[in-house]
Amino acid sequence: MSKNRRSFTPEYKDEAAKVVVELSRPVASVAREFGLNEQTLRNWVNTYRKAHAGEEPPLSISERARLRELEKEVRELPSSRSCRRVANPAGALFQ
Repeated sequence: MSKNRRSFTPEYKDEAAKVVVELSRPVASVAREFGLNEQTLRNWVNTYRKAHAGEEPPLSISERARLRELEKEVRELPSSRSCRRVANPAGALFQ
């Protein structure tokens, strides 16, 4: 029971990955559109990003500020979750 594997040209892979990266489209919808497995397209996108890492424009000042805010929120998430469990240990049984 062997399946024929499809092969794709490097240009096709780059084009599919470019749709995800440059147009900020979700991998799942682009994969459906191109008739691909999502993980296959994810691999192509990762390869494309590594190959074109120097081409990304630098973040603007407002984007950097927003990034710092989000990183701070992420750092605070685990500590706020542990406080909730200490405050309500019986509730932990039902989570």
